[in-house]
Amino acid sequence: MTSRPARLALAAVLLLSGLAVGLVATRAGASSPQESTISMRGASYTPKAPAGGTDDYHCTLVNPHVTKSGFIIKAHFFPNSIEVHHAILFLIPPNLAAQAVADDKGGKGWTCFGESALPGTASINQISNTPWLTAWAPGHGADVEPAGTGVWLPAGSLVVEQIHYNLLQGDKPVRAKLQLTTVPSSTHLQRLELDLRPAPPDVPCPTGVTGPLCNRQASLNDLAARFGPWAVTFDNIIEQACGRDPSNPPAGDTTSCTWPISGGETIVRLGAHMHLTGRSMRITLDPGTPKQQVLLNVTDYNFDYQKSYTLAHPVMTHAGDTLEVSCTYDPTLRQELPQLRKLPPRYVVWGDGSSDEMCLGLVQTVNGVYHP
Repeated sequence: MTSRPARLALAAVLLLSGLAVGLVATRAGASSPQESTISMRGASYTPKAPAGGTDDYHCTLVNPHVTKSGFIIKAHFFPNSIEVHHAILFLIPPNLAAQAVADDKGGKGWTCFGESALPGTASINQISNTPWLTAWAPGHGADVEPAGTGVWLPAGSLVVEQIHYNLLQGDKPVRAKLQLTTVPSSTHLQRLELDLRPAPPDVPCPTGVTGPLCNRQASLNDLAARFGPWAVTFDNIIEQACGRDPSNPPAGDTTSCTWPISGGETIVRLGAHMHLTGRSMRITLDPGTPKQQVLLNVTDYNFDYQKSYTLAHPVMTHAGDTLEVSCTYDPTLRQELPQLRKLPPRYVVWGDGSSDEMCLGLVQTVNGVYHP
C-alpha cells in the first residue's frame, strides 16, 4: 500500500549501493511475462523489548535492485512466527537512499518505534517522503491490489521493513519473508494511494478495576518510559488534530475523529486497525449531513483476522467532504485475554505496544474516476 499520510504527518510534526546485511532480495519470474517477483528474506532476528516493555519495533534496510520504475500489484508477507504483531514496508526514494545507508550502521537495522521509517527524525518531510509500500497484520494473507491499480515503485529505491514483535507471545528468533509482484511502468494502471485516518483512544479502566496506571497521566508516563517522550507528544498531537484538549480529552469506550477531504479522488478500498481490545470500527463519509454514507462497518473486529475491504461501489469524493473514523473497545478484555491479564490494569491511550490501543482507518484511493 502506498501512503500519502498528510494529516498524520501533520500530527507528527505538531506533536544502496549495496544490499543491507541480513536481508536478501532476489528476483524471479512470475505467472505473466510482464510480471516479476521480488523476494526478501531477513536473517534470523531475536526481538528484545526495552526495560519495562513487552514490544520491539525493528527496522531493516534492503536494496530490492529496482532498475526500472514499475507498479506493485501484489504483496505477500510471511511472518513465520506468532511474535509478529504487524509489518510495514516503507519506500525510501532515491534522494534519501544515502541517508538510509548511513543510518543502517553495520547493516543490522535499528529500533524504530513510532511512525518514521528512518531513525532519529520524525519531521513532516521525512514521514511524507517515506510512504508505505505495503502492510501486513494477522489474518491478512496475500495483498492483491484492486483491479486496475498498482502501487508506484520508482527505480533506484530502497525499502525499510518495519516489524513489530509482541513479546507477550514469545521471544524466539524470527525470520520473516516478503514477496512483491511488480509490473512495468508502461502497464495501464491507476496509482493507488493510502491515507491514514486515526482517532485517539482514551479508554478508562472498567468499573471496579483499579490500579496506579488507571490514571491517564500515570499511563502516559509509563508510555514514555517504554517508548520515549515522543510517544506522548504524538498521542497529544492526535488529540489536538481531532479537536480535543490533550490535557483533558473525552474518555470512554468509543472514540471518533472527523477529517477533511480534498476531493477529486475515488475511495476504492478501506481497512481497519485496532489492537487486542478493539470491538468495532466504522468509517463514514460526510457524517451528520444529508449525504452521510457508511463506507465500512466492522462490527466483529478480530485482531487475529484483519483484512482490507474493496468497495463493491467505489465512492468519488468532492471538495468539502469529510470522513469520520469511529472505534469501540471492550476494556474488560484486559482482564480476560491471556496476553493482557498478566499486565497491570491501565487507562489505555494511543501507543505502539500490543497492550496499548490504536484506532486507524486505512483509506485507499485513486486520483479522479476509478477505471477497473
